[in-house]
Amino acid sequence: MSTITTTTYFPELDDIQKAASTIKEVAMVTPLMNSIRYSRRYDANILLKREDLQRVRSYKIRGAFNKISSLTKEELEKGVVCASAGNHAQGVAFACHHLGIEGTVYMPSVTPKQKVAQTQMFGGDHVKIVLEGDTFDDSYKAAMETCTSEGKTFVHPFEDPKTIEGQGTIGLEIFKQTDVPIDYIFVAIGGGGLASGLCGAMKALSPKTKIIGVEPAGAPSMLSSIQNNKNTEIFNIDKFIDGAAVQKVGDLNFDICKEYLSDMYTVPEGLVCQTILDLYNRDAIVVEPAGALTLAALEFYKDKIKGKNVVCIVSGSNNDITRTAEIKERALLYADLKHYFIVRFPQRAGALKQFVGEVLGPNDDITHFEYSKKSSRENGPAVVGIELKDKNDLEPLVSRMKALNFFGDYLNDKPDLFQFLI
Repeated sequence: MSTITTTTYFPELDDIQKAASTIKEVAMVTPLMNSIRYSRRYDANILLKREDLQRVRSYKIRGAFNKISSLTKEELEKGVVCASAGNHAQGVAFACHHLGIEGTVYMPSVTPKQKVAQTQMFGGDHVKIVLEGDTFDDSYKAAMETCTSEGKTFVHPFEDPKTIEGQGTIGLEIFKQTDVPIDYIFVAIGGGGLASGLCGAMKALSPKTKIIGVEPAGAPSMLSSIQNNKNTEIFNIDKFIDGAAVQKVGDLNFDICKEYLSDMYTVPEGLVCQTILDLYNRDAIVVEPAGALTLAALEFYKDKIKGKNVVCIVSGSNNDITRTAEIKERALLYADLKHYFIVRFPQRAGALKQFVGEVLGPNDDITHFEYSKKSSRENGPAVVGIELKDKNDLEPLVSRMKALNFFGDYLNDKPDLFQFLI
């Protein structure tokens, strides 16, 4: 009686090197740049791998082009299909146009318009875009149905050996671009394709390097899976960091990451937003939320990385400027500088004037105000958003509200109500 044995896939250096040769006609070797500000801040040598400077403004071109280039002539003639929140879609679209093949791209309906427009621009007449569902997983299911019914090849954004090997070429470049030993590499994780490829490259080239995976706190799919010791689907996720928000990571990727990642960490979305703003205002670097994950994570590793050589992969810059207000809002909330209240205004002349003059502090600013007068009530409720200059000003503000009978409720810690305000 024969037995069937299975072997777990792992990206080998030879295959990653072949991928590097395949993609060199479309993917640029991105800079590995020292960040003076972050290096001083953390007393370490912080290097940024600038994948935000790729042709499609993210690393996804690497895996997408490597996968599509591996297809047979017959498969290419039938066309390809992908599902993506944006960056992989742009990589596939670019590859389809470059190779002259037809592609269908499924994207969640909540994908930022900028990413949809960029995907169409890169693909031109070779690509059809279909907006389907609210998450990557919804788009993925629709894409797979098309593959089944039309006999097309699915180009997976993270769970495919060729995709993983293409992403792993970043590791080859990092190793060649620095003469100092790399102590840490921080890598953002959505489905896990980039982290898996990086593990393959660095295990062969620099096995002492510690690879730290970083996820959004609102979508901890890899961390949950590692903690549960099995690939685990999360049904309720925060989609804000759309480039790294998946309900379930790839099975291949999970097997690789649980074995070879040195650590796995989640970062609050608000801190990511502040990082985006800092990179723009202080470094003139534009990143999307997923692209800021690795730099945001340094704050939680500041004791471990002191005096070390650290690489942060800046994974993409496909940010939509229309999201700036929300990014600023989330950053202020995380810093405890933005607060929402139900304020009960006495229905008498001068009540608002008293609130502004006697309740608000000299540095407090009203940024949101919703009020509807109810003549049959003694007090009329209003939803008021207040921005502080110093988080320590909150307690005195609340005390003044209560002392003068304005306080109704504090909304920041009531998620069921608070979700309607941001």
